[in-house]
Amino acid sequence: MTTAAPIFDFHAGAEPAPIRAATVLPARRENIELHTSDGLTLVGELALPADRDPVATLVTLHPLPTAGGFMDSHVFRKASYRLPALADLAVLRFNTRGTCSPRGCSEGEFGDGETESADVDAATAFAVARGLPARWLVGWSFGTELALKHGAVAPIADRIEGAILLSPPLRRAGDEDLARWRASGKPLRVLVPEHDDFLQPPEAIERFAAVPQCDLTGVDGAKHLWVGEKYVGRVLQEIVDVVRGPGAVTLPATFDGPVASAVD
Repeated sequence: MTTAAPIFDFHAGAEPAPIRAATVLPARRENIELHTSDGLTLVGELALPADRDPVATLVTLHPLPTAGGFMDSHVFRKASYRLPALADLAVLRFNTRGTCSPRGCSEGEFGDGETESADVDAATAFAVARGLPARWLVGWSFGTELALKHGAVAPIADRIEGAILLSPPLRRAGDEDLARWRASGKPLRVLVPEHDDFLQPPEAIERFAAVPQCDLTGVDGAKHLWVGEKYVGRVLQEIVDVVRGPGAVTLPATFDGPVASAVD
């Protein structure tokens, strides 16, 4: 079942509009439901380029719901607002089991990263069924744990190109999960804030050394939640560089076309 996504009021000005925290760019937005193998219905949204097919797909996995994380956590919300128009990407966001947001509540209860395997399975299966191309898991904080624990295991592994990790805590995901990623050969792109609360770059370099195909960067000045447009812009550009190729798309600071504004 799908329902209509929020409607934004778009206006075009005489000059290109600056892209700010609350800027929304044109896209085809659709509220979706995902159905898990253990019988739950999860709520989400799919954002697609407004007038063309996407060239790659982000399947986003949000921060810890027991600490306020959900599908609208700001980096992923801004990805859905901007990247369909700026980089021709599909952005799939959803609430994991037991998580609520303005979109609604997903059924079930928080599973501490274990039963959420069925949620990741449902999201990637949906993306395949919809014919969405070049699917990448993009995890943030708790979402990185889901990507690491479940992304290198079939059938999920067979549906994705690789994973992008933002602020990985490496608390629930451990050495066995890293070993599975190593064996999969699938790429990992990891961004670690300099001032992260859980895992900072020096330790992250040691831990992720177990995955030779991992490309890890420490981001100077950043914190776990990537607060501030400077850091959001950095994250979104890094994501685009992975899925579109380095230098293929440089995200602009302005947009020449109709824009809308959302509450940030």
